[in-house]
Amino acid sequence: MSFQMIAAIVILGVVYLFISTEWIDKVIAALAGGILMVFMGLMNERTAFSYIDWDVIFLLIGMMIIVSCTKSSGMYQYLAIKTAKLARGKPIVIMLLMFAVTAFISAFLPNVTTIMILLPVTILICHELGVNAVPFIITQAIASNIGGTATLIGDPPNVMIGSATGLTFMSFLYNLAPIVIVIAIVNMTIIYMVFRKSMRVSNEKMAKIREFDDTQLITDRPLMIKSLIVIVSMIACFLMQGMLKLDSAIISLGFAVLMLLVSKQPSIDKVLAEDVEWGSIFFFIGLFMVVGGLEHTGVINVMAAKMISLTKGDMRLSSDIIVWASGILSAIVDNVPFVATMIPLIKDIGVSMGSHGNEAIKPLWWALSLGACLGGNGTLIGASANVISAGIANKNGYKVSFWSFTKYGALLTIVNLFLAMLYLRLRYL
Repeated sequence: MSFQMIAAIVILGVVYLFISTEWIDKVIAALAGGILMVFMGLMNERTAFSYIDWDVIFLLIGMMIIVSCTKSSGMYQYLAIKTAKLARGKPIVIMLLMFAVTAFISAFLPNVTTIMILLPVTILICHELGVNAVPFIITQAIASNIGGTATLIGDPPNVMIGSATGLTFMSFLYNLAPIVIVIAIVNMTIIYMVFRKSMRVSNEKMAKIREFDDTQLITDRPLMIKSLIVIVSMIACFLMQGMLKLDSAIISLGFAVLMLLVSKQPSIDKVLAEDVEWGSIFFFIGLFMVVGGLEHTGVINVMAAKMISLTKGDMRLSSDIIVWASGILSAIVDNVPFVATMIPLIKDIGVSMGSHGNEAIKPLWWALSLGACLGGNGTLIGASANVISAGIANKNGYKVSFWSFTKYGALLTIVNLFLAMLYLRLRYL
């Protein structure tokens, strides 16, 4: 192993240590790690910036602007009370309901988009009931990553796998949706068992929620109608993204500009200064640079190749190792570069098998998808949706620490990866 590879691993380890212990702010830790990759000569500035996923960055900025422009209409408060009334004001029922809704919507929208639309609603419900929002925030982030696993467009690893293999939307749905539904039900059962006793509010508060006149929360009906039209149109564009051949960032920024126009914001500077989560944005930039250093020095490629070599052509063992290795690594580093490295390696396995290789390795594609997508729930920094959820929580006065997320996320991830492995064995191997 070269000096550059060792240095990249050490930098990642130190950054991870600072983030997990919260000795210094996670934004400073990530940016310092990215800059150190360049300072030590592991890659140059141009290369470092090329590893930043600008599509993700501008998708986030666009969604933050849209949420900012729509919140003054009272739409989120209205949806919050409607949801609470549907659940009869019972916190645990609300938690499970929001989990199911988030997972379902995340199958058809980028999960970060889903979180940015729904999480403000959840926080408002918790505020009205007077309960701690942190468990709701954590479980909703987990739900978004589970739901995104089910379809071609739900999570970036699936988009990459589909593009490289020609597997269709229906192929992903047919092969992954059954286990995703099972995993969601199992997770909801575990969540119910963990939180049911701590999620109690007085009968008076539940009665107050049930009797509340939700229509009075709509403060600007024309703006709410415009907001709904913009959001529904944006969702339609995300669903037709393949046909439109537009990046997520362009769709998000385009509708953000449209929302700024129709909402007639008095101060664009105020929206950008107060409502864009710049801390989260720069955290992602730093993290992309750190992971880019690992990829550029060959660390990820060596790890992936070693993983494949251990299987010696055994499909069942290959599937098991891919699920667990991609799951564990995706909890630590961004899953996009890992998936990018694994795709050609899995293709090579197919080539070595001859004419029937492409069909024979299909279970390995599902193993890679399940491991990479579900593994993101393992830690706070394992998925974009987790980081954004923590940022939204912080802005609303709640602290989601690395360990408060990980103690629930890691447990559920182990269960989910085991279920995924079992499913692949029973159905394909």
